[in-house]
Amino acid sequence: MTGEPTTHADREDRMLLKIEQFRKRRPRLIDEHITLAHGAGGKSSAALVDAVFVEAFRNPELEQLGDGAVLTLPSQERLAFSTDSFVVQPLEFPGGTIGHLAVHGTVNDLAVSGARPQWLSAAFVIEEGFSIARLKAIVADMRSAADTAGVQIVTGDTKVVSRGAADGLYISTAGVGVIPAGRRLGADLVRAGDRVVLSGSLGAHGMAVMLARGDLAIEADIVSDTAPVHEMVEALLAAAPGTRWMRDATRGGLGTVCNELAQTADVGVILDERLLPVEPQVLGACDMLGIDPIYVANEGKFVAVVPPEEAEAAVAALRSHPLGDQAAVIGEVVATPSGMVALRTPFGGSRIVDMLVGDPLPRIC
Repeated sequence: MTGEPTTHADREDRMLLKIEQFRKRRPRLIDEHITLAHGAGGKSSAALVDAVFVEAFRNPELEQLGDGAVLTLPSQERLAFSTDSFVVQPLEFPGGTIGHLAVHGTVNDLAVSGARPQWLSAAFVIEEGFSIARLKAIVADMRSAADTAGVQIVTGDTKVVSRGAADGLYISTAGVGVIPAGRRLGADLVRAGDRVVLSGSLGAHGMAVMLARGDLAIEADIVSDTAPVHEMVEALLAAAPGTRWMRDATRGGLGTVCNELAQTADVGVILDERLLPVEPQVLGACDMLGIDPIYVANEGKFVAVVPPEEAEAAVAALRSHPLGDQAAVIGEVVATPSGMVALRTPFGGSRIVDMLVGDPLPRIC
């Protein structure tokens, strides 16, 4: 053989290049039947959405794959339109109910799309034999959540299915919000050097729901974080008008959301484990179950990418809100290796953070 000797640095560079090329590949749907993993928000979900739904309904608005579609009216006004379904089990859990989730989930999807939420629809699939009193209580929770968020539920639908066909109650909501003139968010705006901001602590919702099922023999004072984030979003955008991108970290958690950003924007995301806010009781429950809190769902937190010069103001604005007292800069955007997320550990090393694989926490929203 001829040529220069291969150095350790050369081998490392080639290895990183191969990893980068592999990571840029979108997940492929290889399953023949639906599994719970297809609803977890991770790799299987992405493969299902790409291969079935995007392939069937392809259009420029859908292909953005945001939390809501951004639509331009003939008047040039812009709207965000989002829809979601809720199948959480149990229907009531510490800190909320399926009714709270049904409103907060759609309100938050609109908010992180840059819109001010205005109107919701609500559709109910009710199992035969479900208690009317329990249904009224859940609907009252929806009304309370809508009032708090400043939105109206203006239309809906009701279906009843036979006993055993719906596990009690499923709710679907859709929502419309108005995007202020001049406001634009998108992964294409993200640049190397930008900072990643998290609006609060991780994992409370997913762990609260799991423990509420009562089959893990774990007792912990964990309350769901389900809440509307639209006020925090507005505070952030006022303090950091150059904000590039936002997502709420629900199914698949922070790790999956950051992977979606890295792949869509063709950048790398470096998180710092020491900066991730996780309540001790949540971390303890995750440790006992062998679950990484970076993948646990949240229902009142969002991730934002802001220019470095606006990061301090962004965090201060979030912390001024009662729901954002643990807001923090948790990482940065880098040019390479693109399409990847890495986590710096407290011990000076780093590890790759992949999209969620499988479904360790089914039916949490």
